[in-house]
Amino acid sequence: QVQLVESGGGLVQPGGSLRVSCVASGSIRSISIMGWYRQAPGKQRELVAIIIDSSGTTNYAESVKGRFAISRDNAKNTVYLQMSNLKAEDTAVYYCNAFGQGLTDPIWRNYWGQGTQVTVSS
Repeated sequence: QVQLVESGGGLVQPGGSLRVSCVASGSIRSISIMGWYRQAPGKQRELVAIIIDSSGTTNYAESVKGRFAISRDNAKNTVYLQMSNLKAEDTAVYYCNAFGQGLTDPIWRNYWGQGTQVTVSS
């Protein structure tokens, strides 16, 4: 099994910054892509940012460009999302995602963490 655990969520004021982290563990064969999604109450889950580990290529949702930065540390199987200039509309549960393979599982799968709450409010 590949397991993802997020941390770092919390309450932050508008304009503030926060960094969330995600650690992948378990029987990992390879991970091609890691990313962050978010879901606000009553809304669909949306892609926030992804990073392709083999190349370092990143992609961001238009709404967070210039404010969020995704990075990874492959040695630690960890992906980060640095969030700056936070807005109320950034409030959501942030989920870590990894696209990869288990050691004994040849099928590429999407793995999900349980999520971490980020609340932007005064």
